[in-house]
Amino acid sequence: MKWWRLLVVALLLAASVAWLFFLASMAPISEEAHLHFPSNLEELRRVSDLISGLSRDRPSYALILFASAYLFKQSFAIPGSFFLNVLAGAVFGLPAGLSLCCGLTAAGASCCYAMARFCGAGVAEALVPDRVADFRRRLREAEGRLAYFLLALRLFPASPNWAINVSCGVLRVPLAQFFLTVLLGLAPYNYLCVQTGVMLASIENLSDAFSWTTLAQLGAMALVATLPGIIVKNKSKA
Repeated sequence: MKWWRLLVVALLLAASVAWLFFLASMAPISEEAHLHFPSNLEELRRVSDLISGLSRDRPSYALILFASAYLFKQSFAIPGSFFLNVLAGAVFGLPAGLSLCCGLTAAGASCCYAMARFCGAGVAEALVPDRVADFRRRLREAEGRLAYFLLALRLFPASPNWAINVSCGVLRVPLAQFFLTVLLGLAPYNYLCVQTGVMLASIENLSDAFSWTTLAQLGAMALVATLPGIIVKNKSKA
């Protein structure tokens, strides 16, 4: 077990935090305003106004700032990507915001995958042995239909996304399949969040994003996406 690899990851985390502080310090905003990760609706609106202003005046800087913050959250499995997805819709609009979030989600998850793979199965099994063992068993059961299995994990998450990312890394799931299934599997969820951001000025509660209509739409998309995997599974049993 090579625990020194965890130190490397800790150094990457420290460097990422330093990079975000550097970017925030370069923001051309008043001293009263400050950039931070939003955690509720009011904070989301304030940060949205700040980033929207930066996007008009310095679009490249705003894009780098947002992408860096998003990758930081995804790479190090830090909760709160929902708020960043909503922020993307408010700042960049639906088409650009959705494309940006889908790409950054897949890239950030792949960074988490890579760090887990770098640390190795020994470290992961020492820290979260039950999750790794359960995922190893499920991978064996899904042999021959791995892509559909990974896609279903994103569409119908039975485990947190960070746990899936780490388990896929330490068990050496092919990176190309991992990346594509994250990109496609989380697209419906990202769409819902970004769409909420487009309507940020008019909503009164973030729970409005999860209406029965939108949940039904997500369920229908998820069912259609996983249907080929169900067919393949049934044929393999026949």
